[in-house]
Amino acid sequence: MRLVLLGPPGAGKGTLAALLKKSLKVRHISTGDILREEMKNNSALGQEAKKYIDNGELVPDEVVTKLIESKLTANDRVDGGYMLDGFPRTKKQAEALDRILKKIHRPLDYALYLESTLPVIIQRLTGRRVCRGCGALFHVKNRPPRREGICDECGGILYQRADDNAETIKTRMEVYLKNTQPIIAYYEAQGKLKNVDADKDSEELQAILMKTFDEGHKLNQP
Repeated sequence: MRLVLLGPPGAGKGTLAALLKKSLKVRHISTGDILREEMKNNSALGQEAKKYIDNGELVPDEVVTKLIESKLTANDRVDGGYMLDGFPRTKKQAEALDRILKKIHRPLDYALYLESTLPVIIQRLTGRRVCRGCGALFHVKNRPPRREGICDECGGILYQRADDNAETIKTRMEVYLKNTQPIIAYYEAQGKLKNVDADKDSEELQAILMKTFDEGHKLNQP
């Protein structure tokens, strides 16, 4: 199975990705994880990305694309399938991804677009808490830590991101929807877009998607 996950912040991509990774046995490739890994390893691409991040700028398309390409082409890592999370974010990136996938003969099966309503996204993001130590995510209602304010994974302190407030979330949603429309149209034109009701519980959503994949004869394929 070869997937791209699309959806605004708070749509539940991370939670769904964890469930699908387990049930589909595919490699989960997260742009955020790759950036953190490359910067931690002080690689050439990691150093380049860090310059932009340290200046509060977005990492350019060409740098992010190089990072993704290095992961997709390294040592046949995606022969058993893959799930891309956080990439592509622009039509230009989507076109670059298709060129990479064509080169390695691993074309996309589906682009899953997780659609979620604003009230649900606000509820999810305002309740989100992040570990200062390891970056693990928790939620005050949906996934509370065993000890309040303390990370289950590393014992670090949990905090609420400054931009996880209702007004900022509304603005981020507007920007996301505007920027994402060309990508949605791009995959829809290819017949690969699957719209998903991301207001549903993640486990219910997983069951619906597994049925869709089965009906599309995509299960048990690399």
